[in-house]
Amino acid sequence: MFTLDGYLTVATLVFVFGMLAFTRRSPDSILFAGLIFLIISGVLTPSQAFSGFSNEGILTVGVLYIVAMGLRESGGINLASSFILKRPRNIMDAQGRLMLPTAGFSAFLNNTTLVVMLLPVVSEWAKKFHIPVSKLLIPLSYASILGGVCTLIGTSTNLVLNGLYIEAGYDSLSFFEISKLGVPLAIIGIGVLLLGSNWLLPDRRPTISDTDDPREYVLEMMVEKGSPLEGKTIEEAGLRHLPGLYLTEIERDGEIRSVVGPEERLHGGDQLMFVGIVDSIVDLQRIRGLVPATDQVFKLAGTTGDRVLIEAVVSDSSPMVGTSIRAGRFRTRYDAAVIAAARNGERIRQKLGDVVLQPGDTLLIEALPTFVAQQKHSRDFFLVSRIEDYTPPRHDKVWLSLAIMAGLVISVTGGWLTMMKAALLAAAVMILTGCLSSESARKSIDWRVLGAIVAAFGIGRAMQVSGTAEVIATWMLGLSAGHALLSLFLVYLSTLLFTEMITNNAAAVLMFPIAMATATGLGVEPLPFLIATMVAASCGFATPLGYQTHLIVYGPGGYRFSDFLKVGIPMDLLIMVGSLILIPLLWPFTPVIVP
Repeated sequence: MFTLDGYLTVATLVFVFGMLAFTRRSPDSILFAGLIFLIISGVLTPSQAFSGFSNEGILTVGVLYIVAMGLRESGGINLASSFILKRPRNIMDAQGRLMLPTAGFSAFLNNTTLVVMLLPVVSEWAKKFHIPVSKLLIPLSYASILGGVCTLIGTSTNLVLNGLYIEAGYDSLSFFEISKLGVPLAIIGIGVLLLGSNWLLPDRRPTISDTDDPREYVLEMMVEKGSPLEGKTIEEAGLRHLPGLYLTEIERDGEIRSVVGPEERLHGGDQLMFVGIVDSIVDLQRIRGLVPATDQVFKLAGTTGDRVLIEAVVSDSSPMVGTSIRAGRFRTRYDAAVIAAARNGERIRQKLGDVVLQPGDTLLIEALPTFVAQQKHSRDFFLVSRIEDYTPPRHDKVWLSLAIMAGLVISVTGGWLTMMKAALLAAAVMILTGCLSSESARKSIDWRVLGAIVAAFGIGRAMQVSGTAEVIATWMLGLSAGHALLSLFLVYLSTLLFTEMITNNAAAVLMFPIAMATATGLGVEPLPFLIATMVAASCGFATPLGYQTHLIVYGPGGYRFSDFLKVGIPMDLLIMVGSLILIPLLWPFTPVIVP
């Protein structure tokens, strides 16, 4: 029977699901509202409600944001993705290029880790090739889950249940024991996603187009000699598909080529003239092998990682008005370098250093953060503002950051360090070696995602302490009437429902004793029921609460609750049917022999 706490918990779940389904409020605010009600009503103590903050898995996700930012700022993510995520022919091709390697990596690397790492890569890849990111992020999350059930270490749920299995007196599962089921399920699941996701997933694009920015900057970049871009065509270098940016001319050995085709090969020392908007210029700066054509950037004070990008509008009282950037000695005067300029929609056709400044010209400046404070109230500029979320890339650290990431994977796969310890070590080394700054590390953590996970964890805790989960599970399992396959179905279905309502690990811990008790009551070995619990606890696709990776992609993908229902319910049913067919074949209901 439900207690009062049980009824309050059910009411909270109805509220949370309703708000997520029918409003556009952020998931973290809705979940925290539900959690606060559970605290006020006395269902949870504050320590129970916020126990997620001390959960090792949640802390690991937070630390991995720092590791991912280190890879991004050093250019490691762009380098790694360039070998896998080539130019797709269409959306289905893009999804295939993304899901297949994601599932493969996820079998050997914790899937939450993988999604945190790939999220910025996929977002930039989608932007570059004009693909709605909403068509890619749910497939990213789903593929990581399907890959995770292929090995014992692919998901924390498998490790948690295997530990409980050992504590119950049984031998540990082998590394590839679950692969016999996981690999076929992954193949089926990815195949169905590829065939159906174009119709099931939303097509959501930014409301502001790439051409809405009225400031059209002129930017000069140079191809570094000996860089990976040397010898590549414009197409191969990815310089034709940056949204809101296009290459207007190339200067090579004093000769200007104003008609630049996609087959044109780049030479070391080429100076490239681009025209585009701010966001695209920021993306261009991250391409390894391209450096600002002006040598003034390399003469600035401070290291590259300490500098920021700033927009400044030249005032009519500026001493620079009427002189060129070079002749006015802009770098010497302001300890800053102009890397791009815009003029009221008018095309600037001169080399950047030769541009004679006029009142109202907008400049993109690379400088130390102190420039903003020093010049904000200066008569030299009408407006000075920093471009957020931009730090000049540290391409000299690219191989170091990749080595740190490889060390993380190897140390975890080899069993030398736990995921938490490996992530902490990798994050610390990233900061200490200069792959990213301490400021960037602090800003890299997405507190909204972590907050949503913590709140979901707390609501799952309420399901347990109020007895709600046990009452529902016991009622459902009482329906099996001693039939092994029906019992297996009810164990799977119960675990899946709890996974969708609370969290995967909470559902696994809750259902493990029920699954074991069911096997004991039937007089059969518990392994089929353990495997069913493992898969059902990991493969919850229908709600963003079902798995941490769903919460991670929920906001960045611009998804609504209904988007997960639309594609996730068919996936839930598909994986459940596949599991119920294969589990009895792979792990028969073997009677326990009592000596």
